[in-house]
Amino acid sequence: MRLLPALLAFSLLSGASAVALAGPPASLPAAIYTDPAPDAAHPARMEVLHIPSGGVEINGVAYLAAGPGPHPTVVICHGLPGNEKNLDLAQAIRRAGWNAVTFNYRGSWGSPGVFRFGQNPEDAEAVLAYLRDPAHAAALGVDLGRVVILGHSMGGWVAISTAAHHPELAGLVTYSPADMARSAAAPEAIRVRLMAGNMEGLAGVTAQSMAAEVVTGAEPRSFAKAADGLVKTPWLALTSDDGLAPDTDALVAAVRAKGGTRVETGHEATDHGWNDHRIALEARVITWLQALK
Repeated sequence: MRLLPALLAFSLLSGASAVALAGPPASLPAAIYTDPAPDAAHPARMEVLHIPSGGVEINGVAYLAAGPGPHPTVVICHGLPGNEKNLDLAQAIRRAGWNAVTFNYRGSWGSPGVFRFGQNPEDAEAVLAYLRDPAHAAALGVDLGRVVILGHSMGGWVAISTAAHHPELAGLVTYSPADMARSAAAPEAIRVRLMAGNMEGLAGVTAQSMAAEVVTGAEPRSFAKAADGLVKTPWLALTSDDGLAPDTDALVAAVRAKGGTRVETGHEATDHGWNDHRIALEARVITWLQALK
């Protein structure tokens, strides 16, 4: 993802992250390095999904855990444009006994339709609705009482916006989330430059159209507008040395100021994609999921 250089050129906030928690858990979860025991009756498997959203069917993949289930499930939202799909994280989550569902927004990476920022949270909503359907939940072995949404970068913005409107979710995980409303506030020239470097795999867009649509599609779903809806939501908020941590810190502070007590924070000295901290990322997420009540 190349969102950062142009976005940081128009930083609306400054200062270091207010939260820090160095290093992974003292002992790595076994799911990081151990395959599950074979289960001939209920093997781990992968299912291709076609999820109705906005008049088309977007593409999804369900990594389904071994065992009879039903299993708690994590829905993973990718960033802009989505080169990092977090499939290593999905596989580790599955080894830990959770299902992991990935999907591509409309107009991205082969999903039908055209890509629009305003549609991305709608597509996440559609994935949740698909999983809540009793037939789909039964076929995929989804424990509907334990569904968590997770997002990276722009996907963190999608996950935060979605969780704020779905108090029934069991939790929210974000790592290095990007508040797309920040780019919406940038001058047009910066927005165009930002979007020009983040167009691969997206259908029906130009840099100019993306620069215009991010204003109408992202600004109404800024981080600041999500605080009220996250007060009771368990949230693992992870940041990195990518310059975006203050946005997460501000939202964490706002949630806590409103009485939220279920936010766990962590900061790693790594880049936006956690490219040299993927095991640490997996360990943090799995440890948090396993402790989730």
